[in-house]
Amino acid sequence: MAACCAVSILCCVFILFLFLSELTGFIATEIVNELYVDDPDKDSGGKIEVSLNISLPNLHCDLVGLDIQDEMGRHEVGHIENSMKIPLNQGDGCRFEGEFSINKVPGNFHVSTHSATAQPQSPDMTHTIHKLAFGEKLQVQKVQGAFNALGGADKMSSNPLASHDYILKIVPTVYEDLSGRQRFSYQYTVANKEYVAYSHTGRIIPAIWFRYDLSPITVKYTERRQPLYRFITTICAIVGGTFTVAGIIDSCIFTASEAWKKIQIGKMS
Repeated sequence: MAACCAVSILCCVFILFLFLSELTGFIATEIVNELYVDDPDKDSGGKIEVSLNISLPNLHCDLVGLDIQDEMGRHEVGHIENSMKIPLNQGDGCRFEGEFSINKVPGNFHVSTHSATAQPQSPDMTHTIHKLAFGEKLQVQKVQGAFNALGGADKMSSNPLASHDYILKIVPTVYEDLSGRQRFSYQYTVANKEYVAYSHTGRIIPAIWFRYDLSPITVKYTERRQPLYRFITTICAIVGGTFTVAGIIDSCIFTASEAWKKIQIGKMS
């Protein structure tokens, strides 16, 4: 009798444990990712929003400017819309923050002194990149993508007269939640080099170049939750299977107990 009670208690504890495990899995969402070839954000008008935040501690704000150009013929020198310059180091340095759009074609944007009224002889292009992001910001804990791959890049120990080339491959990214709402953003990979450039007239004025191209591959993240029917089926299987096994164990214990009793009676007689 005590053995049967012990089996029943163990079965209930086991069922409770498995039930809680399945319930946790049912409540939680999983992120499934897939790759496909397409432009997911066709309503963007062929534009990508860019957010740039960079500090140049040894270059005066009057000299700092943003230039944008691409293969569609765009060539803009000294972009100022939605941007601001914050003096650093008692005015000797500058922090540039800007938001602008680029076309979905290969091109570049660069921080330079090209828009300054008077070009300095030896501009110091050492810098720190705080942020470079494309598209809408995604704040999803389970998605660890390269949405700000250059964030924290420190080139303060570089040659002050060197140009910096950041080669970016922009990857369209889609995030779809449980309600089916989609958000569009962009990840990117980066390679970089620094160099001092010369021409037949002498040294070329350095700049910080961000050369970009778009990947034809789109990454899609989709939130999914286990269907209710599967959860119910699993719980029924757990309960039924546990009680079936418990019945077999109880039967074995009962048979062994009866056999032991017969052996004891045989010894007494």
